Amino acid sequence: MHDAPPRLIDEEQRVLLDLARRSIIARLESRPLPRLAEPPRRLLVEQGAFVSLHRRRTLRGCVGMVTPAASLVETVARCAAAAATEDPRFPPLQPTELPGLSVEISVLEIPFRVDRVSQIVLGTHGLVVTDGARRGLLLPQVAIEQGWDVSTFLVETCMKAGLPPDAMARGAIVEAFSAQVFSEGGPRSS
Repeated sequence: MHDAPPRLIDEEQRVLLDLARRSIIARLESRPLPRLAEPPRRLLVEQGAFVSLHRRRTLRGCVGMVTPAASLVETVARCAAAAATEDPRFPPLQPTELPGLSVEISVLEIPFRVDRVSQIVLGTHGLVVTDGARRGLLLPQVAIEQGWDVSTFLVETCMKAGLPPDAMARGAIVEAFSAQVFSEGGPRSS
């Protein structure tokens, strides 16, 4: 098991939130994504992350990467731009939506394999269910926001993957991960 990188401090969270917002604006204006001249060292660590966009407390876009493939600053910039324009569930964000837009970032720890439902801790773990080419992911905060218990959280993640509710019993791979979640409104508990 990998050692988890240290949690982000407030200043690092502010840097990422500012970068995410500037990346969204750059994408909407068809400009290259912004780059940080001297990012804090912690933000150069390769780590998975998701960027969620909300308008009036309603999801407006969410894109992320579970498996670390780039530095946290690169991942957040790319995912923020993609959440604004490439989430297939939503039409591309319009510049007129920017004033009411709230940005939330979930920085992920490496997922671990779940063998028993009792290993899943609501509000702490997000889930990934994989069976062949089908994959579904729900962030830790979703179960709390929806008022789900652990069983419902697992079923909903299976269904998001397009799998039957009992996919885990049928051999699907279930993984859990922790995330540090923070938004322009302040940190979330996770």
